[in-house]
Amino acid sequence: MTPEEFAAATNVSRETLTRLKAMDRVLMEWSDRHNLVARSTLPDRWERHYLDSAQIAALLPAGALTLADLGSGAGFPGLVLAAILAERGGSAMLIESTGKKAAFLREAARAMELPDVTVLPERIEAVKLSPKPRIVTARALAPLPKLLAYAYEIGDENTKYFFPKGQDVARELAEAATCWQMTVKRHKSLTSPSGTILEIGKLARA
Repeated sequence: MTPEEFAAATNVSRETLTRLKAMDRVLMEWSDRHNLVARSTLPDRWERHYLDSAQIAALLPAGALTLADLGSGAGFPGLVLAAILAERGGSAMLIESTGKKAAFLREAARAMELPDVTVLPERIEAVKLSPKPRIVTARALAPLPKLLAYAYEIGDENTKYFFPKGQDVARELAEAATCWQMTVKRHKSLTSPSGTILEIGKLARA
């Protein structure tokens, strides 16, 4: 998938695509020195990473403009969604405790000219956000029960949580149901036949 094919698939604006291309230039430069994403996925990164992240944007509630991304890593999905939300006047908080990854996120956000992106180089457990974000995301961070424990401290009753998951989603949901109450919607992934994007709301301890 090329950047132009990505834009056609997602209907992002020319400005957003320009920002994502700027992110991609930084990603490829850093990938020469650091293993931000699996090197085997780089040739197909516009589908494997950019489209996989951008598909979440279509699921976000109207008017939800504050995002917190947990374990942001190489910026998927946090920086991609930040670029899309920027046109709506949104802001993003990227939480990443690994120093080199936090440095990459800061450099990429500068290259993308995203002034309303903040990188927090802290462990998720130590983060206290006020006001609480309307959207919380995380990709390939932890099994769902542990992920919900992280997310619960970041959001509140008005927060929606969006988590891409793989073929073990049913088992993870069953395990999470033993200690969490929540509403769950499952959205089929556009990039993986066995993938699901979980949309979780009304999160509370059981």
